[in-house]
Amino acid sequence: MVDVGPGDSIANYGPYRCEVCDYSTEKRTDLNAHMLSDEHVKNVQEFHRSNNVMRSNGSYHSNEELHERSTFYENLASPKYRLHRYLVLIVLCMINLGSYYIYDNPGALSVQIERDMNVTNTEYTTLYSMYSWPNVILGLFGGFLIDRVVGVRIGTLLFSFFICLGQLILAFGAYVDHFWIMQLGRFVFGLGGENLSVAVNTYAVSWYKGSELNMVFGLLLSISRLGSTLNFLTMKHVYEQVADYGITGYKCLGVSLLIADGLCVFSLFAGLLMAYFDKRAERILQRDPPGTGEVVKFKDVLYFGGDFWMVSCVCVLYYITIFPFVGLGVLFFTRKFHLDEADADSISSSIYTFSAVAAPLLGLLIDKVGRTITFVFLGNLITLGGHSLLAFTVYNPWIGVSMLGLGYSIIACALWPMIPEIVPEYRLGTAYGVVQCVQNLGFALANLASGAIVDSGGFIALEIFFIGSLIHCLMCVVILFLSDRKKNGTLNISAKKRKALAEDRRRNDLDPLVNDRESDPQSIQTEGSVGGMDDRIRKRRHTDITSRQTSTVEQTNGESPRLNDL
Repeated sequence: MVDVGPGDSIANYGPYRCEVCDYSTEKRTDLNAHMLSDEHVKNVQEFHRSNNVMRSNGSYHSNEELHERSTFYENLASPKYRLHRYLVLIVLCMINLGSYYIYDNPGALSVQIERDMNVTNTEYTTLYSMYSWPNVILGLFGGFLIDRVVGVRIGTLLFSFFICLGQLILAFGAYVDHFWIMQLGRFVFGLGGENLSVAVNTYAVSWYKGSELNMVFGLLLSISRLGSTLNFLTMKHVYEQVADYGITGYKCLGVSLLIADGLCVFSLFAGLLMAYFDKRAERILQRDPPGTGEVVKFKDVLYFGGDFWMVSCVCVLYYITIFPFVGLGVLFFTRKFHLDEADADSISSSIYTFSAVAAPLLGLLIDKVGRTITFVFLGNLITLGGHSLLAFTVYNPWIGVSMLGLGYSIIACALWPMIPEIVPEYRLGTAYGVVQCVQNLGFALANLASGAIVDSGGFIALEIFFIGSLIHCLMCVVILFLSDRKKNGTLNISAKKRKALAEDRRRNDLDPLVNDRESDPQSIQTEGSVGGMDDRIRKRRHTDITSRQTSTVEQTNGESPRLNDL
């Protein structure tokens, strides 16, 4: 490194130089390291805050000229630039990968678990129920823990640690042939799994805004579902490779599950790296730490209307026909369609694969068309057709499973954006928490019921249970449609009309008094009645608050990871 003295020109020194920091060197590697330093990033941002930046020869750069001359390394190092945010996005996607990979480990190894651990279908499905039980309560507190207790950085690491620990306990239980220890491991995993998704969403909202956020949520979902797909495609091969070393039975199962924990450790390191990037960006950009903005208020539940509870019923009744089915899918396809385990794994994972590809496209379609209740009804109908084919025919199972994947993708994109349309924005944190708790309760009970039904009546009885749930779900959708129509609601309006309503709301926000007069001719006659005018303004503002959800719908794009992305 060469120090440039006062009055010296930097051009007199080595060929590799940084004019922003008055730094020069004869080695490219030294310059690259300098470009990645915090000192250089700070200097660049200080110069950008000025109207002009001095050249080494005494002339001046404009901000535009300086930006054009910024090197690749400057863009990569500074959180102000898009290239750096894309690097952070890669790290962010990796945080959830391990959690999604191990969530369906029991599904991918269902045959091996029942054989090696000598358990029934009812006992096997408790591995999914034990994951859901803690989230019946913790679902309300994920945002609160991040905002008020541990913060998003510590929270991400804490929840990732619970996931790693839970999988480690699961593997140990299998290795020592104690099924209750495996159940305990899934319970510990549940302590971190859902809350980690909340933490990742918090990071995403903090780092990405506007149209970037839609892309980010779509990519997060796709990468997460890639983890689920990889689980079904790889875990059986991992088990077979371990067996080739002479390890058999429950010990082979335990070692295989331990190997899967390696991906969770990788995700934990991604969380550490993300915490570093976020802390560094907070220091450089001088911004506040990220938070969910969710404050749990239990009294808010009293103000949720019938439409909210009907949407909650639709969520539970629909999703208990998807996730318990995936958990038992390998057993179903091997026994009814006589497929080998590899093909059964591929078919079971195809629901997730289909949603990873189709969900972003269907989300764009629904955004363009609107009519969300209609799409929810259509998604339920398609799923009902898929389960009926799988239950009562021997057609190629790929047809029925493809219908399940399509219906699942439609529901995920259309159903969740309804909640911001029903619940005021300042109660959204509580609303999503309540739905998550109700869903986990439904999953816990449905998984137990599914195992008992298969043990007592076989898989045809299980499919009849799923079909009955979907029929009740369709009835709830019809009731929701009639309720919304009776109140002239916005749940099933077209996208064009929704856009016009959003523009009206924007004008009302700018001048509510003028709009009250324009919309109520009698207001001119009663102008002397201050109380009456105030009442109308208060009503208008209340209407605006309870319906101001369009921006939230655009940001969520209908999905959130595992229970958030159901």
